[in-house]
Amino acid sequence: MPTAAEPRLVQQMEGAPWEIEGYLKVGGYEAWKRCVKELKATQVIDELKKSGLRGRGGAGFPTGIKWDKVLNHRVPERYFVCNAGEHEPGTFKDRHLLKTLPHQLIEGCLIASHTVNAKASFIYINHEYHEEQQNLKRAIAQARERGFIGKNVLGSGIDIELEIFDGHGSYVAGEETAMLESMQGRPAMPRQKPPFYPTDFGLYGKPTLVNNVETLCNIPRILHKGSSWFTQVGTEKCPGTMMFSLSGAVNRPGVYEMPMGVTIREVIEQCGGGVPNGRKIKAVFPGGPAFPMVTADQLDLTMDFDSLKKAGTGLGSAGMIVVDESTCMVAKTLHFSNFFKNESCGQCPPCRMGTMNLAALMTKIEEGNGTQKDLDSMLQLCGFVKGTGYCTLVTGASVLVQSSLKLFRHEYEEHIRLQRCPSQEAQAGMMVAHS
Repeated sequence: MPTAAEPRLVQQMEGAPWEIEGYLKVGGYEAWKRCVKELKATQVIDELKKSGLRGRGGAGFPTGIKWDKVLNHRVPERYFVCNAGEHEPGTFKDRHLLKTLPHQLIEGCLIASHTVNAKASFIYINHEYHEEQQNLKRAIAQARERGFIGKNVLGSGIDIELEIFDGHGSYVAGEETAMLESMQGRPAMPRQKPPFYPTDFGLYGKPTLVNNVETLCNIPRILHKGSSWFTQVGTEKCPGTMMFSLSGAVNRPGVYEMPMGVTIREVIEQCGGGVPNGRKIKAVFPGGPAFPMVTADQLDLTMDFDSLKKAGTGLGSAGMIVVDESTCMVAKTLHFSNFFKNESCGQCPPCRMGTMNLAALMTKIEEGNGTQKDLDSMLQLCGFVKGTGYCTLVTGASVLVQSSLKLFRHEYEEHIRLQRCPSQEAQAGMMVAHS
């Protein structure tokens, strides 16, 4: 795997993030100028296809193919939405990019919107991201002052606006069809796919291009520097870099840009500075809690969409959570099970009831009241509800429990045998025999 001579996405700039001068000095808005003045939509899409850029929101779908599908849709009325509705445990890279590179995101949004000839364009942002929204609004205002947004952009006759939409702030609302529903004033509930893929049936029932923040931040760089520059790092099938949200049992949690194909171990050691106090790694969620965990003997797995899928897990949006040997896996699994239960929108009965029952059984075991039958019941329940929802929430909740039980069943059985969590001291006040 080639090493990154320079980052593909993150750029060091002078001044505050929303100040346009610093961005212009590093080649900001040059790609947008070319799109407005000389590049055809087909040329932009061809360059994205050559770059091999895959969506960084979780699915890893080829970006150029998605844009091509919207551009060539038989329905002429189209829309564009940037999905910045980030709300998944362990994932905070979009927040980082919104805060530090607002102009780069804006440029990516403008290029995307113009390329597919969108009637209107939006940035759907988590309503909890207050500072990020302010940075974005300031940056948009400055871009408008320079003629990059608004009427007759750069004297081209092109009119383009970019509107910020205050998002719902829930996990499910970040699912693209639920996001589009909420933007139309309806509850943030996912649609069934197929047939309701946004590229065919999106905002207002029209073809809609939806990309996440990281994907869009890559666009100006690829068009400015060229697809061949972008593909110099990463793997053949997953070129470029990825923004890793690294958290949990590491000395330096944060957001790090690394080439696709870097190993789990390299991210933890080179970026995170290893595990605190010399403790050993027990498990890693490579793509967040909705994907199966890997254990300490799998740390040399490469972080890219295809390799992790082959290994039985997934990259997702690269929210890497490290768990060390001092952590009770039953307690950790219960924590995420409660998250899934609380975040279920309730639309699909298997999800609504399944997440509630899984969390209830996990609570019973963690509190020392579980039985062997409860373990069998959990696995059976996971089998029943997995893959049944309009979105992947209940599947993620099932995968979490299945993975935890498969890898750490002995910890569950220890809770049952001791009738308490082994990681916790015995309750004070227990009766002591006196002679």
